[in-house]
Amino acid sequence: MADGTSVPVGVMQASRPAAARRSSMRRFAGRRSTMGFLLALPLILLVAGFVIYPAFYAIYLSMLNKKMTSFVGLGNFAFLLKRNTFQLVIFQSCLFAITAVVMKALLGFILAHLMHNIPGKNQRIWRGLLLVPWVIPLALSTLTWWWMFDPSYSAFNWILNQFGFANVPWLGVGWIARFCTIAVNVWYGTPFFMIMYLAALKSVPEQLYEAAAIDGANAVQKLFFVTLPMMRNIIAITVLFSLITTFADFDIVRILTAGGPQDMTHVFATYAFQVGIQSGDIPLGASVSLFMFPILAIAAFFVLRGVTRRTKEIAT
Repeated sequence: MADGTSVPVGVMQASRPAAARRSSMRRFAGRRSTMGFLLALPLILLVAGFVIYPAFYAIYLSMLNKKMTSFVGLGNFAFLLKRNTFQLVIFQSCLFAITAVVMKALLGFILAHLMHNIPGKNQRIWRGLLLVPWVIPLALSTLTWWWMFDPSYSAFNWILNQFGFANVPWLGVGWIARFCTIAVNVWYGTPFFMIMYLAALKSVPEQLYEAAAIDGANAVQKLFFVTLPMMRNIIAITVLFSLITTFADFDIVRILTAGGPQDMTHVFATYAFQVGIQSGDIPLGASVSLFMFPILAIAAFFVLRGVTRRTKEIAT
């Protein structure tokens, strides 16, 4: 070198790979995808710890016998399908979820249109009031409904008595109790549909309505040929999410009826709790809770595939 010193050849060769590794590490750390992964890593770990691991553990439990000492495969599922009570649970769960989701979707759509046509300041007030059922803790609001349905202190029966009608056993007769549980779920979930549909309505360009009006379209034609096509993705995702959460609903049925009368309001969650926790048969309870998973997974696959296809069509 210029000062008369020299660097051994081996040291120079060893320093070059180290420098290259440092440079590649800096490039790797500087990528946006790497930073995004590192920022999302805590959430990924939480999902893995509280969702993925319990799900696989539940699948493992569902394949054990009652004493959890031997492997029985799909024996628990076959045993459940032979029970009349579980067949009734399947019917009630489907009735509860499908009826509630359809009602929430219709009422949410109507309320969203009403909110969309209210001026800005008043819209914020009404929107806040209509969101109250959704933001109140479900267990607390369901207790209030339970009091309103109570046979001795029912507010509804008091109103009926004022008009000369007899008391109604709201939670003591099967079909009436089913109606009550569905009504409470609709009351709780409708604001979610309303706010999702309202956001979708605000994203529809006004130019489309103006063009439809120039072409002579009336209000009904605008609804079916402009509004609904532009809202299809939001409607599909909202219905899918609500269907999954409604099938998994526990609080409303557990607080109002605990599955009664005569097991006529049990849904998957409450029946799994009764069989797995109260009766001590954890593998059978896990089988109940997992019964609808394949059906919902298939439904989610087709719905999300349709959403992706429509999104690509709009983009192109």
